[in-house]
Amino acid sequence: MSASRILGTEASTAHNHGHCVHQALEQAEHSCRQNGLRLTPIRRQVLELVWEGHHPVKAYDLIDALRGRGVRAGPPTVYRALDFLLKAGLIHRLDTVNAFIGCGAPGRPHAGLFFICQGCGDVVELDAPATARMIGAEAKGLGFQVVPQAVEILGRCRRCGDLRQQTALDANG
Repeated sequence: MSASRILGTEASTAHNHGHCVHQALEQAEHSCRQNGLRLTPIRRQVLELVWEGHHPVKAYDLIDALRGRGVRAGPPTVYRALDFLLKAGLIHRLDTVNAFIGCGAPGRPHAGLFFICQGCGDVVELDAPATARMIGAEAKGLGFQVVPQAVEILGRCRRCGDLRQQTALDANG
């Protein structure tokens, strides 16, 4: 049984986002070259914006951010770029929050399991092959064919959970 591991989408106070963005862009360029895909300037900028933080980003926020950079890109352009990045395995779509986040392991098949904090919006991507196998076995037993997808779990991260406890203590005390 393989152990779960955290992929590159977790945020922390000591995390170097500049390095993270640079590494994601390098991996994207390499992956696109290997697969005969073209990472156009707009696709690259959208990917860079997705990776700027470790919070899910909505398509219209990307449009606004591009406009802030002086790029005139409407919804169809951004959605086409997002579609390309999804198909290339460079980002994930989080249906629960209707947003996108960078893939922590592009070019490598993995079971995307996402913990999404409802307090601060941080997302942690966990590669959990044992969980994926268990779901696959249960589905097979039911005669159900599973399509690749992400499992999204909403809750509170350690910081937000601790903050809520501290707020309760302050209010009572």
